[in-house]
Amino acid sequence: MKAFINRQEELGFFEKEYGREGSSLVVLYGRRRVGKTALTAEFIKDKRAVYFLATEENETQNRAAFKNIVAEHTGNELLMSATVDNLDMIFKVWLDSAIDGKKLLMVIDEFQYLGKANNAFPSVFQRIWDTMLKDKNVMVILCGSLISMMESQTLAYSSPLYGRRTGQIKLKQIPFKYYNEFFPGKSEKELIEHYAITGGVPKYIELFYGSKDIYKAIENNVLSKSSFLYDEPNFLLQREVSEVGSYFSVIKTIAAGNRKLSKIAATLELKQTGLTKYLKTLINLDILEREVPVTEESPETSKRGLYKIKDNFMVFWFKFIFPNLNYIEAGHDELAMKKIRANLVDFHIAYVYEDICTEKMWQLNAAGTWDFNFDKVGRWWNNDTEIDIVAIDKGGKDIIFGECKYWRNKVGLDVLAELECKAALVDWKKAERRNHFVLFSVNGFTDDLTELAKIRDDLILMS
Repeated sequence: MKAFINRQEELGFFEKEYGREGSSLVVLYGRRRVGKTALTAEFIKDKRAVYFLATEENETQNRAAFKNIVAEHTGNELLMSATVDNLDMIFKVWLDSAIDGKKLLMVIDEFQYLGKANNAFPSVFQRIWDTMLKDKNVMVILCGSLISMMESQTLAYSSPLYGRRTGQIKLKQIPFKYYNEFFPGKSEKELIEHYAITGGVPKYIELFYGSKDIYKAIENNVLSKSSFLYDEPNFLLQREVSEVGSYFSVIKTIAAGNRKLSKIAATLELKQTGLTKYLKTLINLDILEREVPVTEESPETSKRGLYKIKDNFMVFWFKFIFPNLNYIEAGHDELAMKKIRANLVDFHIAYVYEDICTEKMWQLNAAGTWDFNFDKVGRWWNNDTEIDIVAIDKGGKDIIFGECKYWRNKVGLDVLAELECKAALVDWKKAERRNHFVLFSVNGFTDDLTELAKIRDDLILMS
């Protein structure tokens, strides 16, 4: 990365744990390439810390590597030359290396591989924590990228380590608002294009530095069979699930626009109950989310739920790369690129723009844009109508209706009039509510709409 961007909240949490009196055990996990290693490296860069990266080798090889790293860190030549068949001696040497009462710090990266090599390893580490570490001035960060394994090994009630951690972070993608720091000098529209493909994943963002435009970036970094992005979804799923083909089919079906449970099941010729485990796993992996109209009182039991792919790159890949693999494998990248150029804006970027606008709504909320604060924002729909943004103050009577237009033209009065008509269909505190409107447009607004906004205190224009 050119610079370490964002993650101040996470760094602040680490510093708070580091300053905690006594011991601290933190679990850091999240999908691959989201920046976990970079975050821990930033945190420990000015501290005396042991950093150990576990591998998919067997337990003996990992233990030997760990021993050597601790020996080198502590300058203990005896440990370096010793053959060790358990971890106790290694941790004892580490504990004995404390200087001037300063907190000892250790990062174990890809922790899940240790449990994969030996199912009993979480129990082994639990014993070491309870008998050697928990009453000492130490901080240990357990970091991992296989979400399902990290949760089962460190966070689940059935895990031996349950109840030992003092905190955990599930690291998410970087929000759109930081993209101008990654790509200084690019326009808002160009930043949206980059976010629509890279989706806030730092490793993806790195690849897109220096590209002339978004299409050249896609051609060089996604269509190229030598780029890791070419087969990234397959790689990610192979690490987390056993039936990759079945999960691919579910994601592909949703990417094609089949978002209702019944529609997904019908397309795949499965019973709805047969889909449950796939959908639940994909939600847990932060690939899918289930949406309901924002005004629903009981979201969990609502029958109006729709499934959405929340990972921007996954959406892009399943819409534009997966259906065109035959062209690409046959050496006709230009045919796939032609389809991408023709459809990327209307069938992908325009939808991602709605998510960006929702993110901006929270920023406007925090800035005190309205004389109230909403506590819920999302989409609203019924059988015939859809509104991009609806935000409500559940404890009050204020509601905001919004539209997001990623158009080549300026947005005019007709869009506002249509939004006002759709707002009248939303049955939420109709008798007493106060309506507010916000319009987002990537290419600005017509003069007559701009003039109207000056005299209407219930209307905000955002470009």
